[in-house]
Amino acid sequence: MSARLLVASLGNPSPAYTNTLHSAGHEVLSNLRHYLLYPQLSRDRSLGDGLVSRGSLISHGSDYTLWQSPSLMNVSGKAVSTAWKGFLRGLSPDERSTAKLVVIHDDLEGTMGKVKVKIGGSAKGHNGIKSCINSLGGMEFVRIGIGIGRPESRESKDVANYVLRKMTVVETRK
Repeated sequence: MSARLLVASLGNPSPAYTNTLHSAGHEVLSNLRHYLLYPQLSRDRSLGDGLVSRGSLISHGSDYTLWQSPSLMNVSGKAVSTAWKGFLRGLSPDERSTAKLVVIHDDLEGTMGKVKVKIGGSAKGHNGIKSCINSLGGMEFVRIGIGIGRPESRESKDVANYVLRKMTVVETRK
């Protein structure tokens, strides 16, 4: 039996923050949805009021649920936890035992476009991941960090302006 996956993206809500560096996770999830030929994302109250698309990959015998967080990045943990609990409620006991949570997020420390995958560990200053770790009670989950680079200045105002800016055409292709 294949694991059932809830693939969750962190970012700030649309439309104000569409295509910003801080919402790189949402952009990757959207591209994944297109690649998998899944239906449009639609709001689902049973999964934390996030945007959801469900489908199957018959060739892999896998069912993936794609979920986009409806909340601001830094406080996304509560919504992720609610979605995870709702996701598990919809599974059989056997499916629950192999279910996995995958969280896609921006990575300020990563080179633009570089993808880093890890399971568990520290949030390394990422407030959205910190919020998830706290809300999930320390449960380990797969994290996929999408590198967005870092501005030269480490001043919080400069970093905030950097992550909230729109991606360039070149950056979206990375």
